[in-house]
Amino acid sequence: MKSYITIAFACLIGMSSMAQEQEKDSITTNKLEEVIVKGAYKRYKTETSVSVARMPLKNLENPQVYSSISSNLLQDQLVTQLDQALRNATGVSRLWESTGRGGDGAAFFSLRGFSVQPTLTNSVASFSNMGLDPANIETIEVLKGPSGTLFGGNIVSYGGLINVITKKPFEREAGALSYIHLGNGGSRLTLDYNTPLNKDLAIRVNAAYQNQQSFQNAGFRKSFFVAPSLSYRASDKLSFDLNAEIQEVEGAYAPMIFLNRFAPLSFDNIEVFENQYLEAFTSNDLVMRNPSYSFQGKMKWILNDKWQSETIFSSSNAKTDGYYQYLWDSTNGNEFTRFISKRNGHTLSSGIQQNFLGQFKLAGMENKLLIGVDYLDRKINNQSSGYVGHGVVALADQTDSGVLTSQAVDNSLLESFEGISTAATKSFGAYVSNVLNFSEKFSAMASVRLDYFEGIPSYWAQESISGQTTLSPKFGLVYQPIENGISFFGNYMNGFTQLDPTQVADVDGSNPRIKVYEPEQANQYEFGTKLNIINDNATITASYYHIDVTNKLMADPNNVNNNIQGGAVVSKGFEASIVTNPIRGLNIVAGYAHNISEVTKDTPAGGYLGLRPEEAGPETLINFWANYTFLEGGLKNMSLGFGGNYASEHHTLNRANIGQFTLPSYTVLNSVIAYQWNQASIQLKVDNITNKRYFTGWSTVSPQQTRIVSLGLNYQF
Repeated sequence: MKSYITIAFACLIGMSSMAQEQEKDSITTNKLEEVIVKGAYKRYKTETSVSVARMPLKNLENPQVYSSISSNLLQDQLVTQLDQALRNATGVSRLWESTGRGGDGAAFFSLRGFSVQPTLTNSVASFSNMGLDPANIETIEVLKGPSGTLFGGNIVSYGGLINVITKKPFEREAGALSYIHLGNGGSRLTLDYNTPLNKDLAIRVNAAYQNQQSFQNAGFRKSFFVAPSLSYRASDKLSFDLNAEIQEVEGAYAPMIFLNRFAPLSFDNIEVFENQYLEAFTSNDLVMRNPSYSFQGKMKWILNDKWQSETIFSSSNAKTDGYYQYLWDSTNGNEFTRFISKRNGHTLSSGIQQNFLGQFKLAGMENKLLIGVDYLDRKINNQSSGYVGHGVVALADQTDSGVLTSQAVDNSLLESFEGISTAATKSFGAYVSNVLNFSEKFSAMASVRLDYFEGIPSYWAQESISGQTTLSPKFGLVYQPIENGISFFGNYMNGFTQLDPTQVADVDGSNPRIKVYEPEQANQYEFGTKLNIINDNATITASYYHIDVTNKLMADPNNVNNNIQGGAVVSKGFEASIVTNPIRGLNIVAGYAHNISEVTKDTPAGGYLGLRPEEAGPETLINFWANYTFLEGGLKNMSLGFGGNYASEHHTLNRANIGQFTLPSYTVLNSVIAYQWNQASIQLKVDNITNKRYFTGWSTVSPQQTRIVSLGLNYQF
């Protein structure tokens, strides 16, 4: 007798899943994957991505390197946060937790030596002031290298981008319900329900509620999330997909501990921070609220047997409302001043994208041609209080003079107000990309983007860029000596960033004026190999890359009131990753990344010349996860998972004129044991098995989650 296990379905928390959805030329024609009870198991490996190159290309056909994190992997790991999911991406480490503050409150990660935030959903811009809920995630794609050519400049990083692919409706009624008991008295409840209304219309709803306490002595996070989606096939050639995500988050968060960037370091080791590891320096009365809403609508129209059109409209609204605080080093080896503000603002964005994709022969050679335009309008409204000092934290003395109630903080903020301001930017891009197959084994990709940008990029700047036009090229070569077995590739990729205008003055402070800068530029050269081996059950990628960033802002050595352009950073390194299913029931994901970054051009006053940038994160990163499902015998339907992450030491502050503060290296191990029977399953997970105390940061020192045990109960229907 046959049974169904639904794979692309579960809310990233280990519920037994729905069948993996694969996009067709018309609206979703996904079917539940049929598996024999004797051999039921899931695979982590994916073959083709439509979003990386904005055209359907197999991994071996694409000259760009990317990590694809499947829902199957996240289900096995009982993932409840996006941060946990990204541990599976080679070369990615977290710098900052989500803070909830306006404009950039989502978490920051390091990738190939540069900071990056998750700003893309289904390949279009979507901004959040808080971490994304994993309940609606089908796949996470981490694209490596500057990707301005297809995705624009200011929403991606020189190191790459993080693109979240959401779940889509399919043609069969199915559902799953899951409850997770989290450590520290937390819990999470999720629902995923899909139903076809008729042969052409299907809807799907994902929802989640989570309540979790901090591992420290104060702090919490509550969230409610719902994501309705709809797919409608109007005809054999015309289809529509609609997706919305609504999230309400509130919490009290530990302030980030900043080392002073403007005075010599007064700390020489991590011990004083370790002694205060479980101290949050906040109270549950100082709450931040972050409601957000996003919507995407896509129309797909098959024009003929060679051409199709895709039109996407997107909008998002992320609000910040509540107390944001940080601790600032007083440079005496002990004390930190707490600065606090009551933030009030919105981040609003709307965009439209039009793509035409053609597949045809020209002079006997296969072509895949993408022609597209996109427009993005982004506004950040701010009506927040200013920042005021509110107490002093003494780490060595273990004291805190701040009164941490909302009433006391409100009294401190009574006469503080930043004013009402808006940062507004508009960008318009036109791009062309073509993959030309000279033969079955040899292909080339050539792409170019023309980007126009204008507006006020920061509410701190309050001065506009009248209009900047940037050209961004991309080129790649792929040679497959064994078709779909081995490929050698090389790429050249470009990225760019428009810089905020700033006020400058003469050395004596006279003649104040606004200075507008040219965009920064990043250029990457990369070469490597991709392999499909073990009867197509293993994908291996290995590459060397070299990224040059030019035109960076530097301090003027002759005028403290001025900045000049011309700084440079070099980031280079080696990455290797494997996703494999070597034997039935066993899945392995592993990666190794080594990055060398250096500021190669700067003024002496800047303090960075010859040093590793602080945003570059640890030099060496290793990720590993293995999961085995017993398919026969007395342990049939039981699965065991084990893995972890290693990060080398990291100079969270690294400046010649201030000093160097190093966060120690760390290894964090995790494990899961699960059992499934009929439509139900149970999972027991231990994160940070050894209860390792470790830190991350970006000029900050942030203690990370201690050991936590989670129990998941799942039912599919």
